Amino acid sequence: MGADREGRGRRTPARVMAYAAGGVLLLAGCASMPDSGDLRGVESTPRQDTQVRVFAVPPGEDAPPSEIVQGFLEALTSDDPHYRTARQYLTAEAAKTWRPEVSTTVLTDGPGAKAEGPGGLEDTGEITYRLTGAKMATVDAQQAYAPATGAYGRTVHLTQDAKTEQWRIDALPQGVVMGESDFQRNYMSVNKYYFASNAVEAGDSQPTAVADPVYVRRRVEPMTQTVRSLLTGPTRWLGPVVRSSFPTGTALAKGAGALTPDDRNKLTVPLNDKAAGIGTNRCQEMAAQLLFTLQNLSPAVDEVELRADGAELCSLTQEAADAAAFRSSVRRPDYLYFVDAKDRLVRIPAGSADPEPDQAPGALGEGDTALRSVAVSRDEHAAAGVGLDGRSLYVGSLVSGGSLGEPLLRSQGRTEQDRLTTPSWDAHDGLWVADRDPDHSRLLLFEEGKGDPLEVRTPHLDGRIQAVRVAADGVRIALVVEKGGKKTLLIGLIEREGKPGKQAVRVVELRSATPELEEVTAMSWAGDSRLVVVGREHGGVEQMRYVQVDGSTPDVPAPAALTGVKDVTAAEDDQLPLVAYSVDGIVRLPSGAQWQKVTEGTAPIYPG
Repeated sequence: MGADREGRGRRTPARVMAYAAGGVLLLAGCASMPDSGDLRGVESTPRQDTQVRVFAVPPGEDAPPSEIVQGFLEALTSDDPHYRTARQYLTAEAAKTWRPEVSTTVLTDGPGAKAEGPGGLEDTGEITYRLTGAKMATVDAQQAYAPATGAYGRTVHLTQDAKTEQWRIDALPQGVVMGESDFQRNYMSVNKYYFASNAVEAGDSQPTAVADPVYVRRRVEPMTQTVRSLLTGPTRWLGPVVRSSFPTGTALAKGAGALTPDDRNKLTVPLNDKAAGIGTNRCQEMAAQLLFTLQNLSPAVDEVELRADGAELCSLTQEAADAAAFRSSVRRPDYLYFVDAKDRLVRIPAGSADPEPDQAPGALGEGDTALRSVAVSRDEHAAAGVGLDGRSLYVGSLVSGGSLGEPLLRSQGRTEQDRLTTPSWDAHDGLWVADRDPDHSRLLLFEEGKGDPLEVRTPHLDGRIQAVRVAADGVRIALVVEKGGKKTLLIGLIEREGKPGKQAVRVVELRSATPELEEVTAMSWAGDSRLVVVGREHGGVEQMRYVQVDGSTPDVPAPAALTGVKDVTAAEDDQLPLVAYSVDGIVRLPSGAQWQKVTEGTAPIYPG
């Protein structure tokens, strides 16, 4: 448990802050402590500089119960790796049984605390404080984040030692609790990587990497934490659709200590004997998982060496890892596609601000069929388009002279809004589209972009699908679902059974990525575990933001404001600009700049 703070003086210092570089600075405690009366809620503060490290201070001599509770909450927001100082606020027995790693509860503000029962209970040698607040998220024992709502209420009980007369906490809930700004300062999101385990991958030469975001403590050996988390396996949510190349039971070797790359950015990872004796291919897959996982941590890791039983198992560089496994964020599309004023498929080079698009090769670019929306396969060999009235789905090659043929699908919806969504391609040339016909709404998959559609089961879907985007890994799917006038963004897992051509496919484990938004109007994948979303909160105005698949907010600036957004698209490669269709036509957002108009047109889309 912990608390957000506001920088104010207090009678007893709660902790010490030290700068990681350039000496040590001692600061007074950060929350006011009343000398009498109830312990008040601890107010939220701006995030501290990332160079600041926070260390807890032990309980003061003869500290009253209010200061013991407050000091304990403060100690839990420190950078103490094992919460040793926090345990000093507990009785010896409580210190042995308390498990802070079980969970982290995040509140909108720091927890409030109030003594329970009539005044004067301190005279009896025991007292109970109730911690309260409004929940916004939890992080479980697997370090997986999940949005949460409702009231938080837990108690801590204190006793006074008969001999020393010192107050200590002897009963408390497992886990920790803290306010949002303390959580943002103390934790960071990292992507672990596993490999897709669905049937489609069986025929691929490369395994497909899938991101699994978790939260680790920002300044408590984050590299070692992340590697340990990777070795323990995927989170419960993602587990059914991925596999790990690390043998069951693999862990860091006993006494491995903190992991740090050498001066050549090479990281040596000593593993226990569970990893001994594996083959070269499997070892390289393990090393690829590590390199993908550590790619955004500091210091940089360019090479990984795996060892077990004192012997080297294998070594792999970042470049070789990208060759050993497919990772969507390293694939840079050639073009941005959209529909021009003549309702044709056109394109411009990806990343270009050229206002003069070229007609896309193939039948969809020739203009014989007026288009409303389009999607281009990830290899940019094929395109799908929905006719202007939203009724018909066409597929054609991106090769000059190719014919279009009859529609693959026709919707029977009575209005354009009740017909087909914009289609989406997965990593295996599967084409996804939803039919919004109220009398026969369904999610459909065309394997290899042709043939008869496979109706995808959505056993726990509550509402009607309004938009579909499949992740590049082929095992996660984003859906905008409408129910009761609200449109929410849900992320689900794609489960496949059987062989290609005879598969049963369903979308399961749907969860909200934007619980606070009630009207999502556009969305796109924008990275391995990130999406860009356009929507509004209840009673609010339209906004554009980034969200993680777990419902958390990534630690990156939100896109600049843009008026009247109807569509938005992003590439998995974050070096390419965000592109949108707004009241100003096709616009782009280069890194560090404002929105720029590109040209007239609608329905912009990167491949996917």
